[in-house]
Amino acid sequence: MQRGSDRLSVHKDDEMKHELQGLIRSGHPTRAEEWHDPEPAADDDPDVALGPVPARGTTGEAEAVRFEFARRLGRTSFPADREELLRVLEDRHAPDGLIALAEELPADRTFHTVQEVVSALGLRPST
Repeated sequence: MQRGSDRLSVHKDDEMKHELQGLIRSGHPTRAEEWHDPEPAADDDPDVALGPVPARGTTGEAEAVRFEFARRLGRTSFPADREELLRVLEDRHAPDGLIALAEELPADRTFHTVQEVVSALGLRPST
């Protein structure tokens, strides 16, 4: 039974299904006009498959970790010790990898900047 809530007619709906058949079967765009297709990733786009926190020992790790800490903590979190930083990270729903890094910080030290946090983790900027 038709309820009349469709925005399109039955004919238009069938036409759209027919247009999608090639995409569904082939797994890639089949249109002749490129402007219909989404833009592919650029060579210099950051890798997002690994998550927001890079693995230990990767190139640019210090910069990426500093960026993630700065993004999650902000300026108002400082000065703070390890427990305060962990509380703020958990309150702001930081990724588990970032919280695990913060757990490695020395408990007896007060941090005044994100750079101090990254340096306490033993990470050095790549040259």
